[in-house]
Amino acid sequence: MKRKISLFALTTFVLLIIITFQTSWQISDAYQESPTHFIDSANFNFKTKPSDNFYLWANGNWIKNHPVPPTESRWGSFAEIQESNYSDLKKILEASVQYVSNPNSDEGKIGNFYLSGIDSNTINAKGYQDIKPYLNKIDNLSSPADILQFIASEHRYADELIFGFYATTDDKNSAKMLPQFYQNGLSLPEKDYYTKTDERMKKIRDAFVGYATHMFENIGESNESAKKNAQAVLEFETKLADASMSLVEQRDPNAIYHKMTVAALTKETPHISWCTVMNDMSVPNCDTILVGQPLFMKAFDKELVNTPLAVWKAYLKLHIVESYANVLSDSFVATQFAFYGTTIRGQKENKPRWKRVLQSEDDHLGELLGKIYVAQYFPAEAKERILSLVNNLQSTYATRINQLSWMSPATKKKALYKLSTFMKKIAYPDKWRDYSSVNISNNSYFENVRACDAFVYRRNIAKLGKPVDRSDWEMTPPTVNAYYNPGFNEIVFPAGILKFPFFDFKADDAINYGGIGGVIGHEMTHGFDDQGSQYDAEGNLSNWWAPQDKENFVKLTDRLVKQYDQYTVLGNLHVNGRLTLGENLADLGGITLAYTAFKKTAEGQSNEKIDGFTPDQRFFLSWAQIWRSNSTDASLALRINTDPHSPTEYRCNGPLSNLTPFYKAFDIQPNSYMWRPEADRIEIW
Repeated sequence: MKRKISLFALTTFVLLIIITFQTSWQISDAYQESPTHFIDSANFNFKTKPSDNFYLWANGNWIKNHPVPPTESRWGSFAEIQESNYSDLKKILEASVQYVSNPNSDEGKIGNFYLSGIDSNTINAKGYQDIKPYLNKIDNLSSPADILQFIASEHRYADELIFGFYATTDDKNSAKMLPQFYQNGLSLPEKDYYTKTDERMKKIRDAFVGYATHMFENIGESNESAKKNAQAVLEFETKLADASMSLVEQRDPNAIYHKMTVAALTKETPHISWCTVMNDMSVPNCDTILVGQPLFMKAFDKELVNTPLAVWKAYLKLHIVESYANVLSDSFVATQFAFYGTTIRGQKENKPRWKRVLQSEDDHLGELLGKIYVAQYFPAEAKERILSLVNNLQSTYATRINQLSWMSPATKKKALYKLSTFMKKIAYPDKWRDYSSVNISNNSYFENVRACDAFVYRRNIAKLGKPVDRSDWEMTPPTVNAYYNPGFNEIVFPAGILKFPFFDFKADDAINYGGIGGVIGHEMTHGFDDQGSQYDAEGNLSNWWAPQDKENFVKLTDRLVKQYDQYTVLGNLHVNGRLTLGENLADLGGITLAYTAFKKTAEGQSNEKIDGFTPDQRFFLSWAQIWRSNSTDASLALRINTDPHSPTEYRCNGPLSNLTPFYKAFDIQPNSYMWRPEADRIEIW
């Protein structure tokens, strides 16, 4: 596949507090008669205590009353905002249909793409007709050179067969764009799915063979042939997995940075002429390239001549089908969903077609759609409010860096300079992407997707040989997420996430700082996490640390690894503290920065209660409610194996257990679940 978060009555609330807690701390003398909607007591679980499990105390009833919908694998605050955004975007798509007679207009392109995607009758009538020419090409391959040519040509449509590719900044010279090649080519989520021998992984591999068998049958193969090819693909991909770096290994930027000439890579992979490959990929003449995993490329070179042609054909066919299954007839959609949706993630039902098409439109015409979205649904004043939060957290971070006891003045100076040069992108781009060269009709969903993929690819390789354009966004405006990009030294907050419970223009500071403030601090801290700390202010991979400071930093982060290694889900699946280190550092730094910045506000310095809670209590409750979530067991297991983020319970509780002001706000006492001895509390940034 292509790879590119009823209020209780007053008397009930107070009664439950009195009966359940019987503790020395007080959260409210009297719950307000007209409480705000920002902290809803109906979401609490009064059968537990904040000191037992703050996440479950603050969210227990919400978790109980919001099971994962059958069309989802996870459900939480991120998903609720996404659902709201879906509703807004659907209105835009439905309104755009009236402009399809003007296909060159923004609305016309959006409307035609949408119509082509929801036209299930036409799509089902075609079956897999759209991909038959590509399957026929595969049937006609007769040599390793033919295989290479096919793989290279399909990259022009974002079909990243075997290896991945994109034009990116040189990690050690961020003013220059270079071609980047990296390992890819696996159907299963990560190499461990091929190599681990536990019962769960064995079942998934068996299910994969069944899934691949059905896909081969969908394109006309007999059951016997389909089974044979499915097993052959699994065995071939296992060889690729053996040669792949693990997710933890790839967390080290230096381990995946290999700058070499095209001639040098060709020498290491003698059966692959990379000049020819790049020419077939329409990559401009380029002498120097970046290679993420040279050992993987050597394995690819070896298998190019050692793997039988029939196996290569089966592998390529399956991946072409996987790439386009979601735009083919229902039998392909259902087969793919049964494996990746149900087996891998635990979804019971697929999303309705309009949502799947909407998501595809956001993937392929995201800034075109986003331009209309922000004009209709994102108030301009909200952008200024977010910027003020960003600036407050940035100045707070500077103060905290100056006060660090474990960092020398020389390294502090460089850290402060890097912090001061953060590029801040909020809500939407200043310069919108030009889609005028993309032709969209309402006749073929497949052709529309191919046209968009080709446009994105052309736009990407056009960056080679030109000055770096730092105005680019990696997420679309409606996206419910945020990110830090070390190559640009930028923090980015799309409009899609700037909604309650993360942010509300009418909310008090405790809510906004505990919500979006924590997210802002999170992304800022990524600039100084185990990966981001290896990049300087200009986005170059370089060591700007004094040796002793780096040693001190590693000792602190190793303590965080050990803390998260102890957390488990589903009985005995341990969080991987090394895989999740960057996100755990960012969560800890985010809530710490947000709290410190909050205390600089008028509300943060007051004792005024709202909804019966002190400002500090509201701040921490806001943090807790952004992480409320339910997951299917399959999705949770997948996350443990592949996601650099910890499960949401630990994203909430893990950082708080290290934050002394939290202890004071809720009177956390020794021997409780949330308690960590003061000497064990980890403070880094």
